[in-house]
Amino acid sequence: MGKIAWGLTGAAHLLEESLSVIATIESVELFSSRAALEVLSLYKLKAPVEPIKDSSASALACRGFYSGRYEMLIIAPATSNSVAKFVCGISDSLISTLFAQAGKAGVPIVVLPTDAEKSIDTMGATKPLTVTPRPIDLENVEKLKSFPKVTVVKTIAELKEAIT
Repeated sequence: MGKIAWGLTGAAHLLEESLSVIATIESVELFSSRAALEVLSLYKLKAPVEPIKDSSASALACRGFYSGRYEMLIIAPATSNSVAKFVCGISDSLISTLFAQAGKAGVPIVVLPTDAEKSIDTMGATKPLTVTPRPIDLENVEKLKSFPKVTVVKTIAELKEAIT
């Protein structure tokens, strides 16, 4: 398998599990939003590889989708904000630009949205929480499923299967 580009957003739900999957991949480049760095710090988590940070106006890493450097883009976990940007075609951050450019280059994309179910039990920063996504969040996940070469997964098991 070729190199995988992996985008981390500011989602905490399924973050630790996603980091465990990243640790099993032989050839991965990790891209991190500013919010993801904050969440990693808040939850005292460390990425298994040093992330490339969201620090430039243009994402030079996007060249990799056109040159064949990346075989796949994974965005896991993906916040409802990121999913909304993907669906609306907004490319104003490193992660949303990677999504747009991978799509334009015809590179397969796998997205693990955090707000894909009507109710989500998760661990907050200090206690367990139940999160109820808004109808618009669920609608955006459904819309994302219709994008060419985009696979939406709802669990870590589905994520692992999509990678293989």
